[in-house]
Amino acid sequence: MSSDPAGAIAAAGLDPERIPRHVAVIMDGNGRWAKKRLMNRVLGHEQGMETVREIVRASREIGISVLTLYAFSTENWARPKAEVMALMTLLRRFLKSERQEMVQNHIRLNAIGQTERLPKDVRDSLDETKGLTAENQGMVLNLSLSYGGRTEITEMVQSIARKAAKGEIDPETITEETVADHLYTKGMPDPDLMIRTSGEMRISNFLLWQLAYAEFFITETLWPDFTKEEYYDILKAYGRRERRFGKVLR
Repeated sequence: MSSDPAGAIAAAGLDPERIPRHVAVIMDGNGRWAKKRLMNRVLGHEQGMETVREIVRASREIGISVLTLYAFSTENWARPKAEVMALMTLLRRFLKSERQEMVQNHIRLNAIGQTERLPKDVRDSLDETKGLTAENQGMVLNLSLSYGGRTEITEMVQSIARKAAKGEIDPETITEETVADHLYTKGMPDPDLMIRTSGEMRISNFLLWQLAYAEFFITETLWPDFTKEEYYDILKAYGRRERRFGKVLR
């Protein structure tokens, strides 16, 4: 992996002044990819893991600060038990296989969501990889695991309410910054860009607070077919957008 973001940005044809700090991705379409090929859905998830590797590497090379991947939602627990077990196995395998590359390339692993719901062996692998990469400063790889936006907001409200009940917070002084400091993403910039693959036109309970002013890009490409080249094309299109944040730009 290149250690020269400027060179990688130039090679990709990107504007160095228009690189998003934080990219969030809803990785959708693994099951449909497999179905189109008359394959088991699990094989679609396996192929999707290869795409994860490519996009993580590409993001690190061009200097993205935070990459958040919607890996497993709270709703995904309702999928068939065999598929859930297979996804957990793939997750544990990924955490182990990518550990050394994350260390070498200064990628810090983080996880957001109800990670306590994950199987113990997955939690152990997650904790070990987080510990080994905790001091890395190159990029944050933020995995959304057992994540739901409404659950995150509910837990934020509960946390602030408990502090208010103890007199630690005056309700009249609660600001947007107070809210942000009680979300899973505390200390991270909000996403500048949200990409969803497979053509679905919804955010599926993903980062409901944080995506308030993100630029959205929907691609018909199924996640296993999503490439670094298409990723760069989306980043170029992002660079051409005028971000107003509700204001009038002169």
